[in-house]
Amino acid sequence: MSIKLIVGLANPGAEYAATRHNAGAWYVDALARNSRLDLKEESKFYGYTARLLIAGQDIRLLVPTTFMNLSGKAVAAMATFTAFYPKRSWWPMTSWICRRATPALSLGAGGHNGLKSIISCLGNTQQFHRLRIGIGHPGDKNKVVGFVLGRPPLSEQGLIDKAIDEAVKCTPILIADGAVKAMNRLHTFKAE
Repeated sequence: MSIKLIVGLANPGAEYAATRHNAGAWYVDALARNSRLDLKEESKFYGYTARLLIAGQDIRLLVPTTFMNLSGKAVAAMATFTAFYPKRSWWPMTSWICRRATPALSLGAGGHNGLKSIISCLGNTQQFHRLRIGIGHPGDKNKVVGFVLGRPPLSEQGLIDKAIDEAVKCTPILIADGAVKAMNRLHTFKAE
């Protein structure tokens, strides 16, 4: 699978760093740490970046320093610089309401404002793989915004961290063996 960019969608700033909304950034941070890399801020990409090899492929990591709803600005800057757009696949990581980490090929935003921004900046024809990091659900759709922008208690954080760890382990499988094999492993994993 030809993935050239992995994006950890998040909100910038200390007040958001530990919120469920930043689970995408937590994944990219863990992927960088696993490869003994530090993400470095690069203003021309409006985010923190690193470059690594996964399963023999050169891949760039990006955690935008724009707010979630403006993620497209950072992804477009990276896309223009690396010239992966529009023919090569990219993999945004996003926190979303689900129980485990699940990857899927997507042509749409699925209601996610960060993905809407990216699609708006790159065009609606761009295919990408989405990894949804399981952050739980408040049980009432009217409480989702506060829940996502809130900090999980330690017990929930532990489950999210386990899901992220498993997603990091599955990333080389995705790159080397494809989405089906990675999904099969992630779908059988239970953090609880």
